[in-house]
Amino acid sequence: MTTDWLAAHLSDPNVVVLDGSWHMPNAARNAQADYLAGHIPGAIFFDIDGVADTDSPLPHMLPSPAAFAHMVGALGIAETMTIVIYDEIGLFSAPRVWWTFRTMGAQDVRILSGGGPQWRAEKRPTETGLVARAKQTFEVAFDPARVVNFDTVRARSQDGTSQIADARPAPRFHAEVPEPRKGLRAGHIPGSTNLPVSLLTQDGRMKAPEQLATLFSERGIALDQPLITSCGSGITAATLAFAAELAGADKVAVYDGSWTEWGAHPEAEVET
Repeated sequence: MTTDWLAAHLSDPNVVVLDGSWHMPNAARNAQADYLAGHIPGAIFFDIDGVADTDSPLPHMLPSPAAFAHMVGALGIAETMTIVIYDEIGLFSAPRVWWTFRTMGAQDVRILSGGGPQWRAEKRPTETGLVARAKQTFEVAFDPARVVNFDTVRARSQDGTSQIADARPAPRFHAEVPEPRKGLRAGHIPGSTNLPVSLLTQDGRMKAPEQLATLFSERGIALDQPLITSCGSGITAATLAFAAELAGADKVAVYDGSWTEWGAHPEAEVET
């Protein structure tokens, strides 16, 4: 979605804009505080850590479909709306929100090209404070094919019937540096392939589909075969899934627990 399109449709009652910003724990940034200080007019803050399974010991795991429907309905979002998502990095956490809504059955979910930085660079208007919308009913149509758990990933790692791509930086994938979260082993899921998320974007935008297809091909990832994406905690795994779909893949699932779960699991095999 372009900034021009969004600027022309901000007043459309069927368009809802979400600030899906999220930052790494060591980034020393507060996404909600940044939102309150200034955001695209009418945008709602989508709390990735809050619209989640808060009973899980893992961060920002998908909530149950019923819980998701309750939470986003209270935010004023229906599954029939055009949902436009952005973040304040450019393209970092917005795909996680995109994937969440697609998994829960939203019909028209877009990512704002260039995100908040592009909007601000064009000197477009912003506003401060919270935005409240009228409560809506979100009818969930959960798609279980878009998400996989530990047991499924372990089985696919062992039988090789699905490709596994890891979006983390290469030094983390190869266990050359420690994980940023304490208590996690270093390394990667056996049989997985590294495709760092930093290679997918340029100037805060996703690269063109043909460029993305080349990146996957260069790493031996076949877009016409089942693909599981992983990362540190399920954020950039969604970016990798978004890139794969743009490049032409149609059988992509996100490992929601990702390395936060795998690296701490006593039964998980680890390669370095």
